[in-house]
Amino acid sequence: MATTVDIVLPCLDEAEALPAVLAAMPAGYRAVVVDNGSTDDTVAVATACGATVVSEPRRGYGAAVHAGLLAATAELVGVLDADGSLAPRALPLLVAEVCKGIDLAVGRRIPQAGAWPWHARAGNVALAAVLRHRGLPVHDIAPIRVARRQALLDLGITDRGFGYPFELLLRAAAAGWRVREFDVEYRPRAGGQSKVSGSIRGTVRAARDMTAAMRRVGPVRDAAGQPSGRSG
Repeated sequence: MATTVDIVLPCLDEAEALPAVLAAMPAGYRAVVVDNGSTDDTVAVATACGATVVSEPRRGYGAAVHAGLLAATAELVGVLDADGSLAPRALPLLVAEVCKGIDLAVGRRIPQAGAWPWHARAGNVALAAVLRHRGLPVHDIAPIRVARRQALLDLGITDRGFGYPFELLLRAAAAGWRVREFDVEYRPRAGGQSKVSGSIRGTVRAARDMTAAMRRVGPVRDAAGQPSGRSG
């Protein structure tokens, strides 16, 4: 089957999780694994599983995602964590919505027991409230998402750290994008705690990046140039 969508998987030491994630990729979807400086066998495992592998030496979630977007060739691109916490089977629903005319289809995590520490969930609630105030009907910061590749690049997202998905949504709101959110199962990651949300330190670091992203984007403005709580 011809490739219909490229799926970018930013990776840092995900050799343990990758085989199951890549095996579950829907038919016709090409996995673009972006190695972000792994010290385990991530690259060898991804290559053996048939994924396209891209190296991004600059550390940071946003740097890895951006490198994956540049390497992708399909019109539609998805982004998925490579740690096994989100199932690839959720992707076709998001792809279908974009094909119907939605600008950005995103997932809302519905966690299994132990999958989402309290401090990470609390931070997510606060950030999602900011996004809803700006006109986006979301309750999560798009941990899994699908959009058109060129449209994503044209948004001009500059964050190269953990603030990338939040800046993406802020800029989508400012651009008046049509965004739709879907519930997705959120499972404990393979190999233990997340490198970001698994510790309070990681959550604080992510919050710092996302706060910086909000300062860069600034408030959404209406047609008269006044601050607005709506996105378009």
